[in-house]
Amino acid sequence: MIRFLHAADLHLDSPFQALSPEKAKARRQEQRQLLQDLADLCNDEGCDLLLLPGDLLDAEAAWQDTVDALCRALGACRARVFIAPGNHDFYAPGSPYRRAPWPENVHIFTSNVPSSVVLEDLGAEVWGAAFTARTAPALLEGFQIRDRGLLNLMVLHGDAETAGSPYNPITPAQIAASGLDYLALGHIHAASGLRRAGETAYAWPGCAMGRGFDELGEKGVYLGTLAPGDCRIEFRPLPGRRYEIVSVEAGEDPLAAVEAVLPPETGADIYRIRLTGACTPPDTRALYEALAGRFFGLTIRDETARRRELWAERGEDSLKALFLQALYDHPKRQEDPALAELAAAVGMAALEGREVPLD
Repeated sequence: MIRFLHAADLHLDSPFQALSPEKAKARRQEQRQLLQDLADLCNDEGCDLLLLPGDLLDAEAAWQDTVDALCRALGACRARVFIAPGNHDFYAPGSPYRRAPWPENVHIFTSNVPSSVVLEDLGAEVWGAAFTARTAPALLEGFQIRDRGLLNLMVLHGDAETAGSPYNPITPAQIAASGLDYLALGHIHAASGLRRAGETAYAWPGCAMGRGFDELGEKGVYLGTLAPGDCRIEFRPLPGRRYEIVSVEAGEDPLAAVEAVLPPETGADIYRIRLTGACTPPDTRALYEALAGRFFGLTIRDETARRRELWAERGEDSLKALFLQALYDHPKRQEDPALAELAAAVGMAALEGREVPLD
């Protein structure tokens, strides 16, 4: 049985442009620390292999400090490490993958044609291929393993969800025809869970650290075991800040409304608060000043609808005004003002071609 750790899309040296320069720099340092967390997890779990299918770097150029941190962390792994460069960190003449002093336990695939390394002590063959430009054709097309007596794994960056993708489109038919035991994918930033095509198990763990509001919640890696006819993976969270979006109906006291839904611990995380509902315009600056200290980063979006005086238009010369005047003069309005206001809101929505919630 082989134990492996599968991580992808670290995007080291991301710009974090939505944050202040100081906080963006801190986030890049946290990415480097994440490398040691990854190495520690690999060693603590006694993994034989660390599979890294691309986009370890956010761009083909990277800070030397980052490349050094990556080399140190991978060298500290007792596992053998396999890297398949992706579309952000493709293998090219100026790439760190060519110029850095990589540790002996690290193997980097450098061709866009699949090649392999046989690990006799594990009874395994590890395959991989690299992006050699920002885009790649279907690298898995026509591939098939050559020795079914070994456990066959592949490390590959590619898009298994978008037909015709410029980033190595991968289909279930290609995966099934490959004969692989496990295909370790990268590129898609949301974790897939374990999938199967034919007899081949495959997965992608998503990005290892959230970098924006399109990468919400907990991030991590897959810890897996592979034996003949049996593959299992378990999602393992990695430490780090989370991006979260919270939608709150502002009402007349937006601060109280927001505080009522926030979890007790938010200081490490980056939040976007969406104010919704019909209300008087909220003071977002005052709200930000009251809340900002509770987060590493905070943005507030005012998406509220402006509450209007329902009866204000009844003196105008229009069909809506006649409708409102009739309701306003109706004797039942004094008996049940709330029902009259609801009838006015629904009627005005119908006349204006809008939808109004009946809650």
